[in-house]
Amino acid sequence: MDYRAVERAIMDRGVEWDFEPTLDRIAALLDLLGSPQRAYPVIHIAGTNGKTSTARLTEALLRERNLRVGRFTSPHLVSMRERITVDGEPLSEERFAQVYEEIIPYVELADTQGRRIQFFELLTAMAFAAFADTPVDVAVIETGMGGSWDATNVVDGSVSVITPISLDHTDRLGPDIPSIAAEKAGIIKRGQTAVLAQQELAAAEVLMRKVAEVGAVVAREGLEFGVMSREVAIGGQLITFRGLKGVYDDVYLPLYGAHQASNASCALAAVEALTGGDEQLDVDLVRQAFATASSPGRMEVVRRSPTVVIDAAHNPGGMQATLDGLHEAFDFAKVIGVVGVMRDKDVEALLELLEPVLDEVVLTRNSSPRSMPVAELAALAEPIFGDDRIHVVERLDDAIDQAIGIADAEGEFSGTGVFITGSVVTAGDARLLLKADGTA
Repeated sequence: MDYRAVERAIMDRGVEWDFEPTLDRIAALLDLLGSPQRAYPVIHIAGTNGKTSTARLTEALLRERNLRVGRFTSPHLVSMRERITVDGEPLSEERFAQVYEEIIPYVELADTQGRRIQFFELLTAMAFAAFADTPVDVAVIETGMGGSWDATNVVDGSVSVITPISLDHTDRLGPDIPSIAAEKAGIIKRGQTAVLAQQELAAAEVLMRKVAEVGAVVAREGLEFGVMSREVAIGGQLITFRGLKGVYDDVYLPLYGAHQASNASCALAAVEALTGGDEQLDVDLVRQAFATASSPGRMEVVRRSPTVVIDAAHNPGGMQATLDGLHEAFDFAKVIGVVGVMRDKDVEALLELLEPVLDEVVLTRNSSPRSMPVAELAALAEPIFGDDRIHVVERLDDAIDQAIGIADAEGEFSGTGVFITGSVVTAGDARLLLKADGTA
Protein backbone atom coordinates (compact mmCIF):
# COMPACT_ATOMS: atom_id res chain seq x y z
CA MET A 1 0.00 0.00 0.00
CA ASP A 2 1.18 3.53 -0.64
CA TYR A 3 1.06 6.22 2.03
CA ARG A 4 -2.19 7.82 0.87
CA ALA A 5 -3.96 4.47 0.91
CA VAL A 6 -2.68 3.80 4.42
CA GLU A 7 -3.82 7.22 5.58
CA ARG A 8 -7.31 6.56 4.20
CA ALA A 9 -7.43 3.13 5.84
CA ILE A 10 -6.55 4.67 9.22
CA MET A 11 -9.15 7.39 8.79
CA ASP A 12 -11.74 4.71 8.01
CA ARG A 13 -11.33 3.56 11.61
CA GLY A 14 -13.08 6.71 12.80
CA VAL A 15 -11.82 9.98 14.19
CA GLU A 16 -9.67 10.56 17.24
CA TRP A 17 -12.23 12.70 19.08
CA ASP A 18 -14.74 9.82 19.00
CA PHE A 19 -13.59 6.97 21.23
CA GLU A 20 -14.80 4.62 23.92
CA PRO A 21 -13.14 4.87 27.36
CA THR A 22 -11.43 1.48 27.61
CA LEU A 23 -7.91 0.11 27.39
CA ASP A 24 -9.09 -3.42 26.56
CA ARG A 25 -8.75 -3.10 22.78
CA ILE A 26 -5.29 -1.51 22.71
CA ALA A 27 -4.04 -3.91 25.42
CA ALA A 28 -5.26 -6.93 23.44
CA LEU A 29 -3.64 -5.65 20.25
CA LEU A 30 -0.31 -4.96 21.94
CA ASP A 31 -0.35 -8.44 23.47
CA LEU A 32 -0.67 -9.85 19.95
CA LEU A 33 2.26 -7.65 18.88
CA GLY A 34 4.47 -8.91 21.71
CA SER A 35 4.13 -5.82 23.96
CA PRO A 36 6.48 -3.50 22.03
CA GLN A 37 5.75 -0.67 24.50
CA ARG A 38 7.87 -2.51 27.09
CA ALA A 39 11.03 -2.46 24.97
CA TYR A 40 12.24 1.00 26.09
CA PRO A 41 11.85 3.49 28.95
CA VAL A 42 9.06 6.03 28.47
CA ILE A 43 8.47 9.63 29.47
CA HIS A 44 4.68 9.95 29.41
CA ILE A 45 3.09 13.40 29.07
CA ALA A 46 -0.50 14.46 29.81
CA GLY A 47 -2.18 17.80 30.48
CA THR A 48 -4.41 20.29 28.71
CA ASN A 49 -1.90 22.73 27.25
CA GLY A 50 1.78 22.50 26.33
CA LYS A 51 2.04 18.73 25.85
CA THR A 52 3.51 18.78 22.34
CA SER A 53 5.96 21.58 23.08
CA THR A 54 7.08 19.78 26.25
CA ALA A 55 7.49 16.54 24.28
CA ARG A 56 9.63 18.28 21.66
CA LEU A 57 11.79 19.96 24.29
CA THR A 58 12.23 16.66 26.15
CA GLU A 59 13.22 14.98 22.92
CA ALA A 60 15.76 17.72 22.17
CA LEU A 61 17.49 17.18 25.52
CA LEU A 62 17.58 13.41 25.12
CA ARG A 63 18.94 13.58 21.58
CA GLU A 64 21.66 15.99 22.67
CA ARG A 65 22.75 13.20 25.05
CA ASN A 66 23.27 11.01 21.94
CA LEU A 67 20.22 8.87 22.63
CA ARG A 68 17.95 7.57 19.90
CA VAL A 69 14.49 8.95 20.70
CA GLY A 70 11.01 8.05 19.50
CA ARG A 71 8.34 10.72 19.91
CA PHE A 72 4.58 10.21 19.61
CA THR A 73 2.41 13.35 19.62
CA SER A 74 -1.03 14.43 18.47
CA PRO A 75 -2.80 15.90 16.69
CA HIS A 76 -0.74 16.62 13.61
CA LEU A 77 -0.46 19.98 11.86
CA VAL A 78 -0.03 18.93 8.24
CA SER A 79 0.76 15.22 7.85
CA MET A 80 -0.24 12.20 9.93
CA ARG A 81 3.40 11.11 9.76
CA GLU A 82 4.36 13.96 12.14
CA ARG A 83 2.84 12.00 15.02
CA ILE A 84 5.52 9.29 14.93
CA THR A 85 9.10 10.53 14.80
CA VAL A 86 12.48 8.89 15.26
CA ASP A 87 15.61 10.98 15.76
CA GLY A 88 13.54 14.12 15.37
CA GLU A 89 12.20 13.23 11.91
CA PRO A 90 8.72 12.00 11.00
CA LEU A 91 8.58 8.50 9.58
CA SER A 92 8.97 8.62 5.81
CA GLU A 93 5.89 7.81 3.75
CA GLU A 94 7.44 4.46 2.87
CA ARG A 95 8.29 3.58 6.47
CA PHE A 96 4.88 4.73 7.75
CA ALA A 97 3.16 2.46 5.23
CA GLN A 98 5.53 -0.40 6.06
CA VAL A 99 4.75 -0.19 9.80
CA TYR A 100 1.03 -0.20 9.02
CA GLU A 101 1.36 -3.27 6.80
CA GLU A 102 3.42 -5.08 9.45
CA ILE A 103 0.82 -4.71 12.18
CA ILE A 104 -2.46 -4.73 10.22
CA PRO A 105 -2.82 -8.57 10.32
CA TYR A 106 -2.78 -8.37 14.12
CA VAL A 107 -5.20 -5.43 14.05
CA GLU A 108 -7.60 -7.44 11.91
CA LEU A 109 -7.25 -10.39 14.28
CA ALA A 110 -8.17 -8.13 17.19
CA ASP A 111 -11.13 -6.85 15.15
CA THR A 112 -12.48 -10.40 14.78
CA GLN A 113 -12.44 -10.80 18.57
CA GLY A 114 -15.06 -8.07 18.93
CA ARG A 115 -12.54 -5.36 19.65
CA ARG A 116 -12.52 -3.20 16.51
CA ILE A 117 -9.42 -1.08 16.80
CA GLN A 118 -10.10 2.64 16.57
CA PHE A 119 -8.22 5.46 14.85
CA PHE A 120 -6.04 6.65 17.73
CA GLU A 121 -5.47 3.12 19.03
CA LEU A 122 -4.07 2.07 15.66
CA LEU A 123 -1.68 5.03 15.51
CA THR A 124 -0.59 4.36 19.09
CA ALA A 125 0.17 0.72 18.26
CA MET A 126 2.06 1.78 15.14
CA ALA A 127 4.21 4.15 17.19
CA PHE A 128 5.04 1.55 19.83
CA ALA A 129 5.89 -1.02 17.15
CA ALA A 130 8.03 1.40 15.14
CA PHE A 131 9.97 2.42 18.23
CA ALA A 132 10.63 -1.18 19.24
CA ASP A 133 11.73 -2.10 15.73
CA THR A 134 14.15 0.83 15.33
CA PRO A 135 15.04 0.36 18.28
CA VAL A 136 14.92 3.58 20.28
CA ASP A 137 16.68 4.24 23.59
CA VAL A 138 13.81 6.29 25.01
CA ALA A 139 10.25 7.07 23.90
CA VAL A 140 8.50 10.36 24.64
CA ILE A 141 4.77 9.66 24.53
CA GLU A 142 2.04 12.32 24.57
CA THR A 143 -1.50 11.36 25.48
CA GLY A 144 -4.19 12.07 22.92
CA MET A 145 -7.01 13.04 25.26
CA GLY A 146 -7.18 12.66 29.02
CA GLY A 147 -5.00 10.06 30.69
CA SER A 148 -6.63 7.11 32.47
CA TRP A 149 -8.49 5.88 29.39
CA ASP A 150 -6.14 7.23 26.76
CA ALA A 151 -4.75 4.51 24.50
CA THR A 152 -1.20 5.51 25.42
CA ASN A 153 -1.84 4.62 29.07
CA VAL A 154 -0.90 0.99 28.47
CA VAL A 155 2.68 2.14 29.11
CA ASP A 156 4.23 2.29 32.56
CA GLY A 157 6.42 5.32 32.09
CA SER A 158 9.60 5.82 34.04
CA VAL A 159 8.60 9.49 34.33
CA SER A 160 5.20 11.08 33.98
CA VAL A 161 4.71 14.77 33.21
CA ILE A 162 1.47 16.70 33.79
CA THR A 163 1.41 20.04 31.97
CA PRO A 164 -1.07 22.81 32.95
CA ILE A 165 -4.67 21.63 33.26
CA SER A 166 -7.63 23.77 32.21
CA LEU A 167 -11.12 23.26 30.82
CA ASP A 168 -11.21 21.41 27.50
CA HIS A 169 -13.01 18.33 26.16
CA THR A 170 -15.49 18.70 29.01
CA ASP A 171 -17.95 16.36 27.28
CA ARG A 172 -15.35 13.58 27.54
CA LEU A 173 -13.19 14.37 30.55
CA GLY A 174 -15.59 16.00 32.99
CA PRO A 175 -17.26 19.36 33.62
CA ASP A 176 -14.70 20.92 35.96
CA ILE A 177 -11.00 21.15 36.77
CA PRO A 178 -10.98 18.44 39.49
CA SER A 179 -12.68 15.94 37.17
CA ILE A 180 -10.28 16.67 34.32
CA ALA A 181 -7.28 16.53 36.66
CA ALA A 182 -8.40 13.13 37.96
CA GLU A 183 -8.50 11.81 34.40
CA LYS A 184 -5.06 13.25 33.54
CA ALA A 185 -3.63 11.88 36.81
CA GLY A 186 -4.30 8.37 35.52
CA ILE A 187 -0.84 8.28 33.91
CA ILE A 188 0.89 8.62 37.30
CA LYS A 189 2.06 5.15 38.34
CA ARG A 190 3.82 3.55 41.30
CA GLY A 191 7.59 3.91 41.29
CA GLN A 192 7.62 6.84 38.86
CA THR A 193 8.76 10.38 39.22
CA ALA A 194 5.75 12.62 38.55
CA VAL A 195 6.80 16.01 37.15
CA LEU A 196 3.99 18.51 37.74
CA ALA A 197 3.80 21.88 36.03
CA GLN A 198 2.32 24.74 38.04
CA GLN A 199 -1.42 24.15 38.36
CA GLU A 200 -4.58 25.75 39.62
CA LEU A 201 -5.10 24.76 43.25
CA ALA A 202 -8.08 22.51 42.38
CA ALA A 203 -5.93 20.54 39.92
CA ALA A 204 -2.86 20.46 42.16
CA GLU A 205 -4.84 18.91 45.03
CA VAL A 206 -6.11 16.09 42.82
CA LEU A 207 -2.67 15.38 41.37
CA MET A 208 -1.00 15.31 44.77
CA ARG A 209 -3.61 12.89 46.09
CA LYS A 210 -2.83 10.59 43.17
CA VAL A 211 0.92 10.86 43.82
CA ALA A 212 0.39 9.92 47.46
CA GLU A 213 -2.01 7.10 46.58
CA VAL A 214 0.44 5.32 44.26
CA GLY A 215 3.63 6.24 46.11
CA ALA A 216 5.24 8.16 43.25
CA VAL A 217 8.11 10.62 43.73
CA VAL A 218 6.90 14.15 43.06
CA ALA A 219 8.72 17.06 41.41
CA ARG A 220 6.67 20.27 41.42
CA GLU A 221 7.35 23.35 39.32
CA GLY A 222 7.92 26.27 41.65
CA LEU A 223 9.08 24.03 44.50
CA GLU A 224 11.51 21.28 43.47
CA PHE A 225 12.34 22.94 40.13
CA GLY A 226 11.38 25.94 38.03
CA VAL A 227 12.31 29.08 36.14
CA MET A 228 14.55 31.35 38.22
CA SER A 229 14.69 34.22 35.75
CA ARG A 230 14.01 35.00 32.13
CA GLU A 231 14.22 37.92 29.77
CA VAL A 232 13.06 38.54 26.23
CA ALA A 233 15.76 37.96 23.63
CA ILE A 234 15.79 38.26 19.85
CA GLY A 235 13.76 35.35 18.52
CA GLY A 236 12.96 33.93 21.93
CA GLN A 237 14.09 34.30 25.54
CA LEU A 238 17.09 33.86 27.83
CA ILE A 239 16.37 31.72 30.89
CA THR A 240 17.99 30.51 34.08
CA PHE A 241 16.48 27.23 35.28
CA ARG A 242 16.64 25.59 38.68
CA GLY A 243 16.54 21.92 37.90
CA LEU A 244 16.19 18.96 40.23
CA LYS A 245 19.98 18.60 40.37
CA GLY A 246 21.40 22.06 39.84
CA VAL A 247 21.18 25.47 38.18
CA TYR A 248 21.32 25.96 34.41
CA ASP A 249 22.01 29.59 33.52
CA ASP A 250 22.08 31.61 30.30
CA VAL A 251 19.95 29.12 28.38
CA TYR A 252 18.58 30.54 25.12
CA LEU A 253 15.16 29.22 24.10
CA PRO A 254 13.95 30.19 20.60
CA LEU A 255 10.30 30.04 21.70
CA TYR A 256 8.13 32.86 23.00
CA GLY A 257 6.24 33.29 26.26
CA ALA A 258 6.34 32.33 29.91
CA HIS A 259 4.38 29.17 29.09
CA GLN A 260 7.21 27.91 26.88
CA ALA A 261 9.75 28.61 29.60
CA SER A 262 7.56 26.51 31.90
CA ASN A 263 7.37 23.73 29.31
CA ALA A 264 11.15 23.75 29.00
CA SER A 265 11.51 23.61 32.78
CA CYS A 266 9.26 20.53 32.94
CA ALA A 267 11.19 18.88 30.10
CA LEU A 268 14.47 19.51 31.90
CA ALA A 269 13.13 18.03 35.15
CA ALA A 270 11.79 14.99 33.31
CA VAL A 271 15.15 14.25 31.71
CA GLU A 272 16.97 14.78 35.02
CA ALA A 273 14.56 12.34 36.68
CA LEU A 274 15.06 9.76 33.92
CA THR A 275 18.85 9.84 34.18
CA GLY A 276 18.84 9.10 37.94
CA GLY A 277 21.70 9.84 40.29
CA ASP A 278 22.58 13.20 41.83
CA GLU A 279 24.79 14.69 39.13
CA GLN A 280 23.22 17.48 37.10
CA LEU A 281 23.17 17.49 33.33
CA ASP A 282 25.98 19.23 31.50
CA VAL A 283 24.98 22.91 31.28
CA ASP A 284 26.41 23.31 27.77
CA LEU A 285 24.43 20.26 26.66
CA VAL A 286 21.21 21.86 27.94
CA ARG A 287 22.08 25.16 26.24
CA GLN A 288 22.76 23.44 22.93
CA ALA A 289 19.62 21.29 23.08
CA PHE A 290 17.25 24.15 23.82
CA ALA A 291 18.95 26.54 21.37
CA THR A 292 17.97 24.23 18.51
CA ALA A 293 14.48 23.37 19.77
CA SER A 294 11.33 24.19 17.85
CA SER A 295 7.58 23.85 18.27
CA PRO A 296 5.83 24.40 14.93
CA GLY A 297 2.43 26.05 15.06
CA ARG A 298 3.06 27.45 18.53
CA MET A 299 3.70 31.21 18.43
CA GLU A 300 5.48 30.59 15.15
CA VAL A 301 6.49 33.44 12.86
CA VAL A 302 5.84 32.29 9.30
CA ARG A 303 6.25 35.58 7.43
CA ARG A 304 7.77 39.03 7.82
CA SER A 305 6.56 42.36 6.42
CA PRO A 306 3.94 42.13 7.69
CA THR A 307 4.80 39.76 10.52
CA VAL A 308 2.42 36.78 10.56
CA VAL A 309 2.26 34.65 13.72
CA ILE A 310 0.31 31.39 13.93
CA ASP A 311 -0.67 29.58 17.10
CA ALA A 312 -2.71 26.45 17.79
CA ALA A 313 -4.44 27.76 20.95
CA HIS A 314 -7.98 26.33 21.12
CA ASN A 315 -9.11 26.57 24.73
CA PRO A 316 -9.24 29.51 27.15
CA GLY A 317 -6.21 28.46 29.20
CA GLY A 318 -4.03 28.01 26.15
CA MET A 319 -5.28 31.21 24.52
CA GLN A 320 -4.53 33.32 27.60
CA ALA A 321 -0.97 31.98 27.76
CA THR A 322 -0.51 32.65 24.05
CA LEU A 323 -1.84 36.20 24.25
CA ASP A 324 0.45 36.94 27.20
CA GLY A 325 3.37 35.70 25.11
CA LEU A 326 2.24 37.70 22.06
CA HIS A 327 2.13 40.89 24.13
CA GLU A 328 5.54 40.20 25.65
CA ALA A 329 7.40 39.20 22.49
CA PHE A 330 5.91 41.39 19.76
CA ASP A 331 5.60 45.16 19.86
CA PHE A 332 2.65 45.37 17.48
CA ALA A 333 0.89 48.71 17.20
CA LYS A 334 -2.11 46.90 15.70
CA VAL A 335 -3.04 43.22 15.38
CA ILE A 336 -5.27 41.79 12.67
CA GLY A 337 -6.66 38.41 13.67
CA VAL A 338 -7.63 35.43 11.54
CA VAL A 339 -9.80 33.10 13.62
CA GLY A 340 -11.15 29.64 12.78
CA VAL A 341 -12.44 27.43 15.61
CA MET A 342 -14.05 24.05 16.22
CA ARG A 343 -17.74 24.09 17.02
CA ASP A 344 -17.29 21.95 20.16
CA LYS A 345 -14.98 24.46 21.88
CA ASP A 346 -15.78 27.32 24.28
CA VAL A 347 -15.89 29.74 21.38
CA GLU A 348 -17.36 32.71 23.25
CA ALA A 349 -14.60 32.51 25.87
CA LEU A 350 -11.95 32.43 23.14
CA LEU A 351 -13.47 35.46 21.40
CA GLU A 352 -13.73 37.40 24.66
CA LEU A 353 -10.02 36.80 25.31
CA LEU A 354 -9.13 37.90 21.78
CA GLU A 355 -11.28 41.03 21.75
CA PRO A 356 -8.92 43.37 23.66
CA VAL A 357 -5.96 42.24 21.54
CA LEU A 358 -7.34 42.28 17.99
CA ASP A 359 -8.02 45.59 16.27
CA GLU A 360 -9.84 43.78 13.46
CA VAL A 361 -10.75 40.12 13.05
CA VAL A 362 -11.25 38.02 9.94
CA LEU A 363 -13.58 35.16 10.80
CA THR A 364 -13.21 31.99 8.75
CA ARG A 365 -13.16 28.20 8.99
CA ASN A 366 -10.50 25.53 8.64
CA SER A 367 -10.47 22.26 6.70
CA SER A 368 -11.99 20.10 9.45
CA PRO A 369 -15.65 19.02 9.30
CA ARG A 370 -15.80 20.05 12.98
CA SER A 371 -14.97 23.65 12.09
CA MET A 372 -17.67 26.10 13.15
CA PRO A 373 -19.51 27.57 10.13
CA VAL A 374 -18.53 31.16 9.55
CA ALA A 375 -22.08 32.48 9.94
CA GLU A 376 -22.33 30.89 13.40
CA LEU A 377 -18.94 32.25 14.38
CA ALA A 378 -19.93 35.73 13.21
CA ALA A 379 -23.15 35.58 15.23
CA LEU A 380 -21.11 34.90 18.37
CA ALA A 381 -18.44 37.48 17.53
CA GLU A 382 -20.67 40.45 16.67
CA PRO A 383 -21.83 41.22 20.24
CA ILE A 384 -18.21 40.96 21.42
CA PHE A 385 -16.31 42.83 18.68
CA GLY A 386 -19.02 44.95 17.06
CA ASP A 387 -19.85 44.89 13.35
CA ASP A 388 -17.22 47.45 12.34
CA ARG A 389 -14.25 45.25 13.39
CA ILE A 390 -15.42 41.99 11.82
CA HIS A 391 -14.76 40.58 8.35
CA VAL A 392 -16.40 37.30 7.34
CA VAL A 393 -14.55 35.14 4.79
CA GLU A 394 -15.49 31.54 4.01
CA ARG A 395 -12.08 30.21 2.90
CA LEU A 396 -9.00 30.32 5.10
CA ASP A 397 -6.66 31.17 2.21
CA ASP A 398 -8.81 34.16 1.30
CA ALA A 399 -9.06 35.15 4.96
CA ILE A 400 -5.28 35.18 5.31
CA ASP A 401 -4.93 37.21 2.12
CA GLN A 402 -7.46 39.73 3.42
CA ALA A 403 -5.75 40.05 6.80
CA ILE A 404 -2.35 40.57 5.16
CA GLY A 405 -3.95 43.11 2.82
CA ILE A 406 -5.34 45.06 5.78
CA ALA A 407 -1.92 45.03 7.44
CA ASP A 408 -0.20 46.11 4.21
CA ALA A 409 -2.66 48.99 3.83
CA GLU A 410 -1.56 50.31 7.22
CA GLY A 411 1.92 50.85 5.77
CA GLU A 412 5.24 49.04 6.02
CA PHE A 413 6.30 50.84 9.19
CA SER A 414 2.92 50.86 10.93
CA GLY A 415 3.83 48.00 13.26
CA THR A 416 0.75 45.99 12.22
CA GLY A 417 0.90 42.24 12.63
CA VAL A 418 -1.33 39.31 11.65
CA PHE A 419 -2.24 36.64 14.21
CA ILE A 420 -3.82 33.35 13.02
CA THR A 421 -5.32 31.17 15.74
CA GLY A 422 -8.27 29.23 17.16
CA SER A 423 -7.41 25.59 16.44
CA VAL A 424 -4.59 23.15 15.78
CA VAL A 425 -6.16 22.56 12.36
CA THR A 426 -6.32 26.30 11.64
CA ALA A 427 -2.62 26.59 12.53
CA GLY A 428 -1.73 23.57 10.41
CA ASP A 429 -3.73 24.76 7.42
CA ALA A 430 -2.21 28.24 7.67
CA ARG A 431 1.27 26.81 7.99
CA LEU A 432 0.78 24.75 4.85
CA LEU A 433 -0.55 27.80 2.99
CA LEU A 434 2.23 30.12 4.11
CA LYS A 435 5.27 27.81 4.18
CA ALA A 436 6.21 26.31 0.85
CA ASP A 437 7.68 23.12 2.35
CA GLY A 438 4.66 22.48 4.57
CA THR A 439 6.85 20.64 7.04
CA ALA A 440 6.33 20.40 10.77
